[in-house]
Amino acid sequence: MATTYSALATILCIYLVCCSATPTSNGGFSVKLIHRNSPNSPFYHRTKTPNRLSNGFRHSMRSYFDPFDHNGAQSGVKADKGEYLMKITIGNPPFDVYGVADTGSDLVWAQCLPCVGCYKQTKPMFEPKSSSTYSDLPCAATECKTIGTGSCSPQNSCNYSYGYGDQSLTQGVLAKETITLTSATGGAVALRDIVFGCGHNNTGSFNQDEMGLIGLGGGPLSLVSQISSEVGGKKFSHCLVPFHTAPSIESKMSFGSGSEVLGDGVVTTALISKQDKTPYFVTLEGISVEDKLVPFNTSGQVLEGNMFLDSGTPPTLIPQDFYNRLAAEVKNQIPMAPIVGDPSLGSQLCYKTPTNLKGPILTVHFNGSANIVLTPIQTFIPPKDGVFCFAMQGVASDGGIIGNFAQSNFLIGYDLERMTVSFKPADCATR
Repeated sequence: MATTYSALATILCIYLVCCSATPTSNGGFSVKLIHRNSPNSPFYHRTKTPNRLSNGFRHSMRSYFDPFDHNGAQSGVKADKGEYLMKITIGNPPFDVYGVADTGSDLVWAQCLPCVGCYKQTKPMFEPKSSSTYSDLPCAATECKTIGTGSCSPQNSCNYSYGYGDQSLTQGVLAKETITLTSATGGAVALRDIVFGCGHNNTGSFNQDEMGLIGLGGGPLSLVSQISSEVGGKKFSHCLVPFHTAPSIESKMSFGSGSEVLGDGVVTTALISKQDKTPYFVTLEGISVEDKLVPFNTSGQVLEGNMFLDSGTPPTLIPQDFYNRLAAEVKNQIPMAPIVGDPSLGSQLCYKTPTNLKGPILTVHFNGSANIVLTPIQTFIPPKDGVFCFAMQGVASDGGIIGNFAQSNFLIGYDLERMTVSFKPADCATR
């Protein structure tokens, strides 16, 4: 979920990540992303068959490492409706929080008591007064200045206000807590003094299964930044299973040493540094539909960092002119008539078919000759039975977002020290 480039992110997907940790070498660790409708999720309803895309628009993720356990930890990813749960345990005594995963934002926060203006939540809310490891951050704390919206309470605590692209908002107190996850072998992996937001007034498009949000962006308050010195570097990787994958299937997210994406088939492009350090900007030069190149713009010239990668946005969002030209070529290469006049589908390019389309193949061209190939499983999604729609949309902007549909079935590694991102085709359901 993007915070700064909100005009691009009106359609945001919730990733709820459930962490059970597995050791990796060199001090890094991995976490599992567990879909909300997984039998392993506390929000699983055995008899409920949800609309797969009805809730597909909102937030993001984060993870944890024990500075005293240098064998690291690991956990996995489950998909449905583009949603994943990340389970974190905070405080002492331990309290489980299932937060939304978001590489498009930084702040980690949970709904806290007393909750003056909270959205309805199925599970109990965190009570900071009951935790022996909880402490408010004072107004003079560096993090209070870093968040940019910090203000001082009469009690000298740092109040914050943090907004998202869909106009959702969390307000509360910045604090420090111990966050714990469970390793695959059953051991505790504790992260001490993690800065998070204790949200006392949270409004917007959150739903009752979301207990907060976990930011994985590039800014200083994200989990990636906070734990980098303990896990062997500011780097992480993930492998997102396609959204229609059975909820029982998991893949992994890894942090620090051991998270590098290496081997045959890897392509790498530069992450572009901008004033806003949260989004992971890349340069998109164009997209080929089979062998027909559709350039990003008709002039052939592109600005660096014209797109950013966001695990919390399902579709890929691109400038309207680029979308019009791209969709026209996609339509030209599909020997079927698109659906017309269905108000539930809006302006999406959709086809009536019982199974996914067999083509065309799209090749995304990033700067540095980093080309990734997208098959229909990554470019067409079924909003309802018997209908498949092009998973890209036009926006009124000069730039856009590479969404998680296009990111699925790739092992994607972010190295924020080298400022690169790497892609390797993978069957994420088997990782």
